[in-house]
Amino acid sequence: MQPSLTLGIEEEYLIVDIESRDLVQQPDSGFFEACSKALGAQVTGEYLQCQVEVGTKPHKRVRDAAAELLELRHGVAECAAKFGYAPIAASTHPFANWRNQSHTRKSRYDDLRSDLGQVVRRMLICGMHIHVGIDDKDERIDLMGQVSYFLPHLLALSTSSPFWEGEDTGLNSYRLTVFDALPRTGLPDPVQSYGEYKRLVSGLVRAGCIEDATKIWWDIRPSDKFPTLEQRITDICGTVAEAAGIAAAYQSLLLYFHRLKQKNQKWRRYPNTMILENRWQAQRHGVNGKLIDLGRGKMVGFGDLVEELIALVGKEAQDLDCYAELLSLRTFAQNGSSADRQRRVYGAAIAKGDEPHAAMSAVVDLLVATFTAKSTA
Repeated sequence: MQPSLTLGIEEEYLIVDIESRDLVQQPDSGFFEACSKALGAQVTGEYLQCQVEVGTKPHKRVRDAAAELLELRHGVAECAAKFGYAPIAASTHPFANWRNQSHTRKSRYDDLRSDLGQVVRRMLICGMHIHVGIDDKDERIDLMGQVSYFLPHLLALSTSSPFWEGEDTGLNSYRLTVFDALPRTGLPDPVQSYGEYKRLVSGLVRAGCIEDATKIWWDIRPSDKFPTLEQRITDICGTVAEAAGIAAAYQSLLLYFHRLKQKNQKWRRYPNTMILENRWQAQRHGVNGKLIDLGRGKMVGFGDLVEELIALVGKEAQDLDCYAELLSLRTFAQNGSSADRQRRVYGAAIAKGDEPHAAMSAVVDLLVATFTAKSTA
């Protein structure tokens, strides 16, 4: 029986002051009230007060999830504008300082601050999570292990965090550098069944390390709230179109691996060290670099890997009615991700004589202007 493969997307945004382009350290309480009134439970606060999170409802088709996501972005932007704020979709702010931010006063966040110290205090980062419905618990675990091979590909396409505290980090996704300082992050353990996964979680709970599975922050995990497999490796995309392309790839890959299982076949599992190398290459270079084709044992340009991905799951994408979104990855790989666009704007500003801070402000202006754009064009 085919899994439901329903799809939901969660995004985290940073809230900036329109005049200063810096983060709003303590937004007016009326802002969150306005968001709640306009969007209901689909918008919530996040760990830092300068962040908000939105989540779509489950959808069968990627285009429907993307349409709702765009509506949510418009809703947050309209509420923010009333207070002189604007949301941006980037996994780091170009120049803000994490030491200046205030965390949201909730018991969960208070506990995180107490338990994890400075590691969590500098979590001035945002991400995109994609949930896909996998009804059978054991299949959830099985597909988690197989699709992990392609997580670096999704990361490369999403990268949007090249800057940190006013400096170019040299990475396309600096967010992961910050996030990986937390415990229980990175690739999932190679568990073989849902029972084995639950025993792992129970062991940590019994030892007093965590309260529940929500504090296992792997790049991909079985959701503790929904019957879904939740990918968490990606930066937040600059545009909804990019998010839709990545969602199409993820949903199609899961259907592809399900069909392999129906034929008593399986994607080969490679050592985590090899996949982590690709994770690093994606984090460092985004779509401009190469990843190891682990089957052939050599580095391959990312554009070629996208073509291979499209060929691999094209039939599944057609069956899921997301082939157009899958094909869009070709354009995104050629034109660059949000990280590349941010660097181009910064470089152009410096070239015309702007000081570094003014050039970083120009990057913020780009992110504000493209927040509700339908494409990267």
